[in-house]
Amino acid sequence: MNGTSVKSGQLAVLRSLHFMNYATMVLVVTFFPLYFDDLGFTKLQIGTIYSIGPLLSIFSNLLAGIAADKSKALRRVLNLIFLGQIIALAILLPQKEFTVVAVLMGVFYFFQTPVNSMMDSLTLLAANRMNRSFPSIRMFGSLGYAVSAIAFGFILKAIGSEWTMWFGLGTVLCSLVLSLLLQNFQASLSKFSFGNLWLILKRRETFFFFCLVALVSVAHRMNEGFLTIAMRESGASSSMIGAASLASSVSEIPMFFLLAKFGHKFRELPLLAFASIMYMVRLYLLSVTHEPIAFVFLQMMHCVTFGIYYITALRYLQSVVPDEFRSSGQALFGMVWTGLAGLIAGTLGGWLSDVYGLSLIFRLGSGFALTAAAGFLLVHFRRPAG
Repeated sequence: MNGTSVKSGQLAVLRSLHFMNYATMVLVVTFFPLYFDDLGFTKLQIGTIYSIGPLLSIFSNLLAGIAADKSKALRRVLNLIFLGQIIALAILLPQKEFTVVAVLMGVFYFFQTPVNSMMDSLTLLAANRMNRSFPSIRMFGSLGYAVSAIAFGFILKAIGSEWTMWFGLGTVLCSLVLSLLLQNFQASLSKFSFGNLWLILKRRETFFFFCLVALVSVAHRMNEGFLTIAMRESGASSSMIGAASLASSVSEIPMFFLLAKFGHKFRELPLLAFASIMYMVRLYLLSVTHEPIAFVFLQMMHCVTFGIYYITALRYLQSVVPDEFRSSGQALFGMVWTGLAGLIAGTLGGWLSDVYGLSLIFRLGSGFALTAAAGFLLVHFRRPAG
């Protein structure tokens, strides 16, 4: 009975941590760009801010993976990561000058970008220990994103965007407190090493997979990084922008339920190709949309894009990367998903949007997604049967 109570308590802590972590994410993704826009930054400057962090995240993912595997205390590394975010945001609060803001956001991103990869690793370990499915825990992150999107949208509309950073500080502080309550689920995982990364990448199947992941991730980051700016240009209010984020996060919750129950019945590569095609459609429609309400409805496609893509990609990763290299593969996935994709989307997107407009950015992302869909299907049909 005592063991059951402990397991139940840890499950509640882990789900609450996902909730609060994604509450922070909705601020970073949806409301930080609006805050920078209100400070008078150009789209190129905002794009630059969003590319500095992903560049640093390539190294921070590596360092976080090494620290977690060397210490065998992933939860303690999470504690330090949340503490680093708090310090960066606290110093950022009074800053208005672009160079200072960009540097401090780089520091913030250095600590923020490894969180999802580490949370996924921790959740996969905890799910196995608790006999739960990964999506059944991860969906509380979607719930946190949904609730926070609408709440922050209404609140910031009423009190002003200058409170954005204060809310960020509060959500990260809550995440730190919750992470202190976690048990150490990190059991006998193999140690992270650069040699393991090379062993993974030199296999043609995994190398091609990560290339395709990069294409879809860039498309995803282009939607994520420039959607709120596009909505603001179309005349959308902060609450309408919050509703768009709500629509995307709510839509993925039933998809996680379905994947938890029926996902194993479908092959990963065709599912990834389908999700990529849906990304293509989603981004193309964004490029021709000018009405705020249309943006909101289009975000409901999140369930058949990110909802399918992310969970299926993690499942496929587990099938192509041997168990002894699992931590290295997870770190590499995080580097591609947050680092490389964010760097390309931020720099390329920021420059092209200032020169040619946001429509071109969304169409370019649509093209990336179409290329990825063709690649996933090619790999699927060239794989030996069975």
